[in-house]
Amino acid sequence: MNILLTLILAGLTMVGPLAIDTYLPSFPAIAQEFSATPLLIQQTLSVFLFTFAFMMLFYGTLSDSFGRRPVILASLLVYIVASVGAAAAPSFGWLLACRVLQGLAAGAGSVIGRAIVQDRFSGAEAQKILSHIMMVFGLAPAIAPVLGGWLQVSLGWRAIFWFLSGFGVLMLVVVYRALPESLDKQDRHPFHLGAIAANYWKVLCHRQFLLLSVAVGTTFGGFALYIGSAAYFVINILHLPETAFAWLFIPLISGMVIGSALSAKFAHRYSKHQLIWSGYGLMLLAGAANVGYNLFFAAAVPWAVLPLFLYSFALAIAMPPMTLIALDHFPNNSGLASSLQSFIQMLIFALVSGLVAPLLFDSALKLAYGVMAGLVLSLICWFCVLAGGKRAA
Repeated sequence: MNILLTLILAGLTMVGPLAIDTYLPSFPAIAQEFSATPLLIQQTLSVFLFTFAFMMLFYGTLSDSFGRRPVILASLLVYIVASVGAAAAPSFGWLLACRVLQGLAAGAGSVIGRAIVQDRFSGAEAQKILSHIMMVFGLAPAIAPVLGGWLQVSLGWRAIFWFLSGFGVLMLVVVYRALPESLDKQDRHPFHLGAIAANYWKVLCHRQFLLLSVAVGTTFGGFALYIGSAAYFVINILHLPETAFAWLFIPLISGMVIGSALSAKFAHRYSKHQLIWSGYGLMLLAGAANVGYNLFFAAAVPWAVLPLFLYSFALAIAMPPMTLIALDHFPNNSGLASSLQSFIQMLIFALVSGLVAPLLFDSALKLAYGVMAGLVLSLICWFCVLAGGKRAA
């Protein structure tokens, strides 16, 4: 039963990454069909990410009040309708509107899935299930653009959105038939907007929490920069075909998966601050190597992507302890704090991929400088956190 639940929740977690990454190889084809500029096509990713981040604020609260299953099922229905609309889009404006709907609906499974695990399990069993879910979440972005590239070459860009529609239907049927409600009616919270808003405001006014959330978000921005630039980096800078997106995504995602595994293994051996400083040191090394290589050489595989593996590896070592330090400030509102933290990080992800990436994706060197800029901002936030801790002590 635990294996089935893990697979269902992992599948729900994949909905968002698939909708983000599968259609990236189709950017040139979509631009050609609708006579749109690269900047306009980039907005199909940006609007998805902004709405995806926005709804992460509310899914946890809605499921606390109305139950886990109803909110997931409703979101999947909207997601399927939006995906079918995108597959049949007669114009660019129609496609953009469908991407907005997709973004609003795609995040329910990942947010509510964590709540379901907390409803059903505790201690080591909960950690084990969450780790398996996160492994799938890490693998999905690596698989998605490769699959999208083959669908683009074989059937065209609309086939990608039909695939997303089919995956949504599959998850809807599986959830309806095999995912029981985990939150009993007597355990649900009344939907009082005043109390909910007061709790949100309390968390948002906490300086250390905000600094830590922004520190994680800006380091993750380097990841976002290459995801937002993926189509142009792979096709125009590396001069590879639509089927070669694995050259970018496998180093990024494998670094994240391996780093996460090591971070969990070292959690009992080293302090949170030691892991964070180790992560920052390796990220600085990766960022400097990326700038140095692109300063003196034309970008080519494998050298252009090896620093990205090291960067994502180091990022995955530093992220968990930074996340926990932030959440430790609100032990009685950890769910709400987690939602806000996810929102802040996804908002930064959306801003970087939607606004910064189009300014930099014409040059591998510019992208490398962009990663270093985000890392410097993150370090400034981290130093401010440490200074604030000393003043409080």
